[in-house]
Amino acid sequence: MNKIQKIISKKNKSKIVCLTAYSKNIASTLDKFCDLILVGDSLGSVLYNYNSTREVSLDIMIEHAKSVRMGVQKSLMVVDMPFNTYRTSSEALKNAKKIISKTKCDAVKLEGGKKIIKIVKNLVKNKIPVMGHLGLLPQSQTGKFRFKGKKKLERTKILNDAKLLQDVGAFSIVLECVETSLAKLITNSIKIPTIGIGASSFCDGQVLVTDDLLGLNPTSVRFVKTYTNLSKNIHQAVKNFSNDVRKKNFPKKKHSY
Repeated sequence: MNKIQKIISKKNKSKIVCLTAYSKNIASTLDKFCDLILVGDSLGSVLYNYNSTREVSLDIMIEHAKSVRMGVQKSLMVVDMPFNTYRTSSEALKNAKKIISKTKCDAVKLEGGKKIIKIVKNLVKNKIPVMGHLGLLPQSQTGKFRFKGKKKLERTKILNDAKLLQDVGAFSIVLECVETSLAKLITNSIKIPTIGIGASSFCDGQVLVTDDLLGLNPTSVRFVKTYTNLSKNIHQAVKNFSNDVRKKNFPKKKHSY
């Protein structure tokens, strides 16, 4: 059973654990506990302080993914295709091939439903595994943030999009900020796994941005649970180093040649 079949086989059996990684060191730790590691275009805001993921380039994604690949042994590794890299089937195929050949990742992730169905179908036909992404779409998001699936028309569209993605061969779908009952309905209506982020416990798995989970990226977003406060630890470590240097307590003889 390959890594993608392994993820699909978890549907209705065991929860899928997914986190983001942008470098080898973090990825090597995540790999011990995750089923799926996502090189997300969230690195735009997390690492580069961009205003949106739209500013993330293909080259940036590839360089970070190359680093992550060195730290991933067992997990399925998925790379986000950045904004404006899959506007047409030919553009998507060319760029997806480039991502996979340069990073050796296992799959790519694209945002959207019906609008990109032909593109997804073409990628799958060319043996490129695709993860879908529905609900809140950061690459398309404009205006005020709000969860998806409150209105009937919106609910119907997202559910139909999920079924379309399944039908053209996507192996799983991220549901971002999708209302609880809709997330449950989608998860129960399709045969491929759903990975939730702000989309309730009814999804087949969960993903968070690792920097949020570790307290490195201050956020008040409702769906984030902070498991530790590394910012505090870093603050104390740097303070101790600074004091040691100024008081001539570092370096000692054992730190010198």
